[in-house]
Amino acid sequence: MTRPSLRAVHDRYADRIVDQTALLTSAIAGADATAPVPGCPGWTLAHLLRHVGGTHRWAETVVRTRATGPVPDEQVNLVTPEADDDVPALSAWLAEGAARFADTLREAGPEVEVWTVAPGGTPLFWARRMTYETVIHRFDATAAVGGTYALDADVALDGLDEWMEFSTLPQAYESEAALHALLGPDRTVHFHATDAPEGTGEWLIDLTEAPVTWSRAHEKATTAVRGPLTDLLLLLYRRRTPTPADGIEVFGDEALLGDWVSGSGHWLRR
Repeated sequence: MTRPSLRAVHDRYADRIVDQTALLTSAIAGADATAPVPGCPGWTLAHLLRHVGGTHRWAETVVRTRATGPVPDEQVNLVTPEADDDVPALSAWLAEGAARFADTLREAGPEVEVWTVAPGGTPLFWARRMTYETVIHRFDATAAVGGTYALDADVALDGLDEWMEFSTLPQAYESEAALHALLGPDRTVHFHATDAPEGTGEWLIDLTEAPVTWSRAHEKATTAVRGPLTDLLLLLYRRRTPTPADGIEVFGDEALLGDWVSGSGHWLRR
C-alpha cells in the first residue's frame, strides 16, 4: 500500500480541525452557554469554546508568523466568559477561527520551520496537535449536553500514537523527579485496542529505565489495558476511568497505569 505524502497527511489534519470543530458546534446547538463541562471542572460551555477558539488562534499565529520562539498564550488561558456570551455567537467565532487556521496550515505546508512546544518544529506538528485538542474538547462539549460521541477509528488510532510519542519526552512530565519516580524494574504497560484494524492497535510502554520508550508490540507487561480505540484515547485524557463500566479492562498493576497516565499527561491538562 502506498503511504500518503507528507503534504497529504498535513492537509488531512487541516481538514479534520475544521470537521471536528463543525461536529463540536453541531453537538451543542441550542445549548445554554452556562452548562457545566464535566471533563473540565469549573468550566462552562462558554469557557470551553473560548479556550478552543483561543487555542486555534494562538497556533495559527505561530504558523502564520513563522514564530521562532514562544508566542504569548493569553487567549488560550484567559477564558472567562463575557456576560452576554451565548452558544450561537461563540460557535460562529470558533468555526471562523478553525477555518482560518486550516487555511494558514495549508498555505504554510508541512515543512517550513516554526516554533513548537515539543520536537517537530514544523506546521505539521501544530496540525496534528490541534486536531487532538479539538477531538478531546469535542468530547467535553458533547458530554456537557448529554450527547452521543463517536470518533473514526483512524483518528483515534493516530491520537493514541501521538500520546505514546509525547509520553517519552521529559518535558511531558511535571519534573525530572516525577519522571524518574515512574521508572524501575518490571514496569511496562501494554495497550490493546480491541476494535483496531489487524496489525495495529497495540502499544508497549517501557518504563524500566530512562529514556522511556514505546513500541508497537504484543508482549506481556506489568499492566495490560484493553478496550475500544476511542475509550482508550479518552482514558489517556482522563475522560474515561479504567473500569469495565467505561469500556476498559485492566490486568496487573493498575496503580502503575494511573501513575503513568497522570505523569505523562501533565502538560496536556485541559
